[in-house]
Amino acid sequence: MRILVVNVNTTQSITDSIGEQAARVASAETEIVPLTPSFGAESVEGNYESYLAAIAVMEAVRAHPEPFDAVIQAGYGEHGREGLQELLDVPVVDITEAAASTAQFLGRRYSVVTTLDRTVPLIEERLHIAGLSARCASVRASGLPVLDLERDDETTVDAIAEQALRAVREDGAEVICLGCGGMAGLAEAVVERTRVPVVDGVTAAVTIAESLVRLGLSTSKVRTYAPPRPKRIVNWPPPAG
Repeated sequence: MRILVVNVNTTQSITDSIGEQAARVASAETEIVPLTPSFGAESVEGNYESYLAAIAVMEAVRAHPEPFDAVIQAGYGEHGREGLQELLDVPVVDITEAAASTAQFLGRRYSVVTTLDRTVPLIEERLHIAGLSARCASVRASGLPVLDLERDDETTVDAIAEQALRAVREDGAEVICLGCGGMAGLAEAVVERTRVPVVDGVTAAVTIAESLVRLGLSTSKVRTYAPPRPKRIVNWPPPAG
């Protein structure tokens, strides 16, 4: 089984971290292929960058030369999952939905701890669209820009753990979701501080994708995610230079 794990930003070190975390939980027979888009922002922290990333992710997947069995979109609260589902005949798993759906098996209410406050509405919107918002106690911002997560130091963990603890104590959360692909690998440290289950969206998405492939299931093509109708698309891709 081969699973493409696509970073939504263009920072290769984040792609590497996401790929390592995905491979850590993948089954022995599963090959994890991390992909970095060829264009887009170095970190995705707003609507403009998110829509740009959606196109970049779709193009990265379309350009991949080898066959694959599933795709994971490794961006929290980002746009584009629906487009991938139209384009592909294999399962597409978004880490936002993977984390939230997994959390609901572990407790009555969950909270998401993300990066900057400006990303909170994007995550809330994606959870609502996915039908996963009813049991979401809160979405909290750690105040950390995405690229600061690469420090992976005590300050980073402190900022995330502080908001996780407040979500548990003040919002009634029983489970915490790490709300950024760049937080891959931090779950254990946050568990030590909060003593509640902590779900990393990347690892949750890998296990869900593997299960769907083994079950022989993929996206319905009857209506919502039917393939795009054949038509002329003008000036795409844009000319080089």
